[in-house]
Amino acid sequence: MAFADRLRPGAAEAVAAFQKQGKEVHLISGDVAGAVGDLAGRLGIVQWQAEALPADKAALIAELAAQGRKVLMVGDGLNDTAALASAHASISPASALDAARAASDIVLLGTDLSPVAEAVRVAVKARRRIKENFAISLLYNVVAVPIAIVGLATPLAAALAMSLSSITVSLNALRLK
Repeated sequence: MAFADRLRPGAAEAVAAFQKQGKEVHLISGDVAGAVGDLAGRLGIVQWQAEALPADKAALIAELAAQGRKVLMVGDGLNDTAALASAHASISPASALDAARAASDIVLLGTDLSPVAEAVRVAVKARRRIKENFAISLLYNVVAVPIAIVGLATPLAAALAMSLSSITVSLNALRLK
């Protein structure tokens, strides 16, 4: 009789999406090497570690962060909480233990992991929009404030320019969808 761990729904899709985006995927587990190696093989994960203690998981995240990498940790167990808390961002499914959910930045509503890669993709786009909006605001202030200080702008023109700046930033943010 052979036993094998079932993949969490969406795990294969999430790993494939990360790899397609050029992201490095690690699997670190407290389970025995045979089970972890089999799981890594089914998911196409090259870098994996078995029989890891909670401190080992947190140490891997610290090591990757020291190399300048931004680490996303996905976990669901009590032994994942230190790593979830120390990662740049962390995600747990709704079925995770309370401690893991409390340590996570995001809790998925279901058990399906396929939204994880989409969440990262949206976060990258959102960060880009935020930077663009800061640039738009900075440009507005560099141009508008000196004009207002010298008295070349009427209150109506200043109000319209400020409204236009706010509308521009809002419309740029809406491009996220």
